[in-house]
Amino acid sequence: MLDILVGGFYGDEGKGKIASYLGLKGKYNLAVRTGSINAGHTVSYSGKTWKIRIIPSAFVNPEVKLALGPGALTSLTQLEKEIKETNSLGRTFIDPHVGIITEQEIVEERNDEYIMKVIGSTGQGVGIAEAKRVLRKLRLAKDFPELEKLIVNVPEMILDKIERGERVLAEGTQGTFLSLYHGEYPFVTSRNTTAGGILSEIGVGPKYVDQVIIIFKSFVTRVGEGYLENELPLDKAKEMGILETGTVTGRIRRVAPFNVNLAKRAIKFSSATQVAITKLDSAFKDAKGVRDYSKLPYNAKQWIENLEDELKVPITLIGTGEDSMDIIDLRSEKIGE
Repeated sequence: MLDILVGGFYGDEGKGKIASYLGLKGKYNLAVRTGSINAGHTVSYSGKTWKIRIIPSAFVNPEVKLALGPGALTSLTQLEKEIKETNSLGRTFIDPHVGIITEQEIVEERNDEYIMKVIGSTGQGVGIAEAKRVLRKLRLAKDFPELEKLIVNVPEMILDKIERGERVLAEGTQGTFLSLYHGEYPFVTSRNTTAGGILSEIGVGPKYVDQVIIIFKSFVTRVGEGYLENELPLDKAKEMGILETGTVTGRIRRVAPFNVNLAKRAIKFSSATQVAITKLDSAFKDAKGVRDYSKLPYNAKQWIENLEDELKVPITLIGTGEDSMDIIDLRSEKIGE
């Protein structure tokens, strides 16, 4: 059984939190990461916080195997650093077709004024590396002897797990409206970030998918340039307690209220079967740390129920704090899981 996690807005929706919770509680045997090192996921668990950019966030469960799908990109430095930080050597694998970003791609990207200043790139070399991949110039994981012990055929690994009746989690990155094909071009990333794009990057067809879980934050944020409907002034966002900075760059995130119409479009793009909402405690301060739906404040419950009515997809996971376990889990109630 394969489940997919996809970001619903412009990234920064809390995918790391949801993936880590599911790693701990979802009975998955394998977690596969897509995307690249320009997408940071923050994981907080048992008093410790990790800011990771390539290892699957389900690493918090030491029983879960971890893999990078063939469509992913990493640098050797970042991969080595995160394997050490997450203590995941021996259970982390990488497909031979994973693209490898070197210092050359980083320098080229940071010297490209259009990519850096007009588009607002994070400057990690990802866009240049993807362009080189399309031109068939990029070096891949199979070209690096130091990666030899980590290399496996990841699509075959996924299918083997599924055929054995085991569970696989595919962790997408960034958000629906940063998709190269479905976002507000040119202010987009260099890949397709919808469920279809995630499947393409892990190398598995749609017939194996059980659930597509789309993640929305209780408000919308965006890093970099491009349109943001109903964008709030920074001082207003600060006053509301929803001003954030990016995991990778530290840049201040632009903020807007939750956008129902945008959420509906994102659900359609990925055929989402479940919705996860994060940072409910930012919108409703009394919801902080609540792990039982019946104990949510009345106005928070009303907001969740009204939103579910509008989206017409069950809201099964609700984040109420920073820790991976600060979750209200309604999956058994709403989908029988």
